[in-house]
Amino acid sequence: MSNSKPVLSSSLGRKLIMSLTGIFLCTFLIVHLIGNLQLFKNDEGYAFNNYAYFMTHFTPIKVVSYLLYASIVVHAIYALVLSIKNKAARPVNYAQFDGKANSTWNSRNMGILGTVLLVFIATHMQNFWWKYHNDQVPYIEYQTDLATGNTTSRVLEASEFNDYQVTVENNVETVKARDLYKQVDFAFENPLLVGFYVLAMAALAFHLIHGFKSAFQTIGVSHRKYVPIIEFIGVWGFGVIIPIGFALMPLYFYFVK
Repeated sequence: MSNSKPVLSSSLGRKLIMSLTGIFLCTFLIVHLIGNLQLFKNDEGYAFNNYAYFMTHFTPIKVVSYLLYASIVVHAIYALVLSIKNKAARPVNYAQFDGKANSTWNSRNMGILGTVLLVFIATHMQNFWWKYHNDQVPYIEYQTDLATGNTTSRVLEASEFNDYQVTVENNVETVKARDLYKQVDFAFENPLLVGFYVLAMAALAFHLIHGFKSAFQTIGVSHRKYVPIIEFIGVWGFGVIIPIGFALMPLYFYFVK
């Protein structure tokens, strides 16, 4: 126990914690993107609203969510501490050394990229998480004929909604839910919000291209056999596919829906 505190408070310890929380956040991005692909279904939000309820009420998922929130906070704090200490350790630029020659643009600007992402997370949580958990989204009812598979929907008044319900009567399944899908549709009518989301996803791409590779370097994965694989996943998976997937959602609602 006596040796753990100095290790965790050292520069290497902080980088290790940042790397582990960063990798955890990367796994969350994959799950979150897969779930949010329900937004592209042409079913008036039926699949997405059921997914939203599951993600906010299934106990193991709720526990992971709290770990996620903690990871975001810890990752941001340690990034800030490292930036401050690195700057303090080198208060003036060396006249005969240009750091730009040995570093990429995104590695030099991780602080700026991270700040954009923190503002994005706060905006995203306020628009969707907060309103969903505080009963500030519309309500909807879906009725599915189990014989034909046809689903119809209608908007519910607040007086008609008590909680998420699934009932079956006369071979008709009725689902009452909070309509987070409609809230998404409403939020992305704002072109400024859509533009900010796209900008934030560009920041996410640059942040992950550098951060994903650096995280594995910090935890000691540097074998020549695995480094090219990590770089490929970091660039094409987390730097291209995931940010584009998230960016397409606001663009889809603004231009198509």
